[in-house]
Amino acid sequence: QVRLKESGGGSVQAGGSLRLSCEYSSFADYGAYCIAWFRQAPGKGREALGAIDRDGSIKYADSVQGRFTLSKDNPKRSLYLDIHTLKPEDTAMYYCAVHVGGTYCMATHVINYWGQGTQVTVSS
Repeated sequence: QVRLKESGGGSVQAGGSLRLSCEYSSFADYGAYCIAWFRQAPGKGREALGAIDRDGSIKYADSVQGRFTLSKDNPKRSLYLDIHTLKPEDTAMYYCAVHVGGTYCMATHVINYWGQGTQVTVSS
């Protein structure tokens, strides 16, 4: 059973920073995998932010280049998303997601498992 648990969200002032964390269960049984961060703002669709595969290859959405940084700690089975210079438009529910058995996960239709999300609210 794959488990994903996000943490680190909260209410912050614009211009601040946050680190979101995603603890995940072992994917060893699946071979290849890809873990991603998505977000969903009120009234909008779910948007891919960035992803990292088993070998450490990282992809970012064009919209977040430069302000968002992904990293992974394999022994801790944790994925991190550092968000800098937060803006009110970053307000959203942030989700951790995984595609097991594949190396691409920047689209919702390939995701096999989702976390429950962590809310980020940015005030101006």
